[in-house]
Amino acid sequence: MDLPHPSRDRTNTQVLLASRPEGEPTTSNFQVVQNAIPAPGHDEVLLRNVFLSLDPYMRGRMNAAGSYAAPVQVGEVMVGGTVSEVVNGNGSEFLPGDIVLSYTGWQTYAVAAVGDLRRLDPTIAPVSTALGVLGMPGFTAYAGLSEIGRPARGETVVVAAASGPVGSVVGQLAHLAGARAVGIVGGPEKVRFIEGLGFDTALDHRSASFSEDLKAAVPEGIDVYFENVGGKIWDAVLPLLNEYARVPVCGLVATYNNTAPPAGPDRTGLMMTSILRKSLTVRGFLQSEFVPTHTERFFAEMMPLVRSGALRYREDIVEGLENAPAAFIGMLRGENFGKLLVKLT
Repeated sequence: MDLPHPSRDRTNTQVLLASRPEGEPTTSNFQVVQNAIPAPGHDEVLLRNVFLSLDPYMRGRMNAAGSYAAPVQVGEVMVGGTVSEVVNGNGSEFLPGDIVLSYTGWQTYAVAAVGDLRRLDPTIAPVSTALGVLGMPGFTAYAGLSEIGRPARGETVVVAAASGPVGSVVGQLAHLAGARAVGIVGGPEKVRFIEGLGFDTALDHRSASFSEDLKAAVPEGIDVYFENVGGKIWDAVLPLLNEYARVPVCGLVATYNNTAPPAGPDRTGLMMTSILRKSLTVRGFLQSEFVPTHTERFFAEMMPLVRSGALRYREDIVEGLENAPAAFIGMLRGENFGKLLVKLT
């Protein structure tokens, strides 16, 4: 990777939150600006970002409402995980050319605290995987499935958004554990993809017969449902959950752009009745809560699987930071195919 050249790289391209979206975001909610390349202070290093991760949680950070993390303020750089190259180590343990995992957001250059960085070894795995299968999405799948889902051999595990960076790992890990993995995706190409990953059954939620297809695919019911989507998929899954089924709730991307409660009857009573009568475990979680206890196990178990090809992944790489807003909006519509990354050129 080339280091910045002072006569060529004079500015820092940044994508700011220009306004808060009402419903689905548009490109007008973002602003691309040029600013000076920052200088590192004490215990900081200067980074050039190489890959930017685009993830569904960023939609919630665009809202003003309180959540598990502070919202991005209007006029601030959009947040996000990055794989970065050290430009100026500023006397720290990091040297120019080192590749690190950081969280410096939608910009080409950034300063970061030394303590917030993790050095990456490109000889072990492609550095982009630190934002996907060997990063936050993969860890989310691993921790949520192992700690909340806890599939046993012979049980049925259903996962929505099964071609994405979280769902694809959930299904493969469930299959490797001896469970029956049923994946739900949008479109025939994604159906073929997860079939190639070893899912026992792949279903297209865009099919007019989806609810019937799901029921036929789980004749003995569902023991674990890993929730990434919500909406009509959850409506189809709920009646099929077995007694003592576990539901790790990772995301609800179908609802992220909603500005009002969904139309139709209130199904809260049905859900609560099912939870009571079937002794269901429905637990939302943030991957960060498992970082202190599961990180070492995650790398010890996942790294060999990825390196051997026993656990496969797909990346959807968009070129150029200026294309990040459109790619992000498309991701919320389900248009990406695999882990969505921006390669900063």
